[in-house]
Amino acid sequence: MAAFKAKKNSNQDGQPDKNPSMKDLYDGGISATATDAKKGKSAARGSYLESYRVLIKPLVTEKAAKIGAANKYAFVVSKEANKIMVAKAIEHVYGVKPVRINIINRTGKVVRSRRGNGKRKDWKKAIISLPKGKNINIYEGV
Repeated sequence: MAAFKAKKNSNQDGQPDKNPSMKDLYDGGISATATDAKKGKSAARGSYLESYRVLIKPLVTEKAAKIGAANKYAFVVSKEANKIMVAKAIEHVYGVKPVRINIINRTGKVVRSRRGNGKRKDWKKAIISLPKGKNINIYEGV
């Protein structure tokens, strides 16, 4: 047991390890996708596109306007997005690091028409809390 040493994120040659830990993956910003790396696209362009795929649109409702007074903002986000992805996208697009993120999965409403019953798409809502003194201007032009 004395010969056992803690493994760092590099191999014996000093090269970075090919399998980084989960913590290492979340330390950096949003990176380009694997297909972008193969095609030779820059990481900055990949992160730009990825941020706008995570944040679909700001949610402009009466309730969203009320929680805006408490420095909270509501967004419709991608179904595959998690809190970490949303936080990185907000920081990348608006330049403000959120304090807290709450995510709500919403089921689509059942609707009827002449042809029968149907269902709207399920969607995901994120409520972002920002630190005091920081705000983002999402209602401009609405």
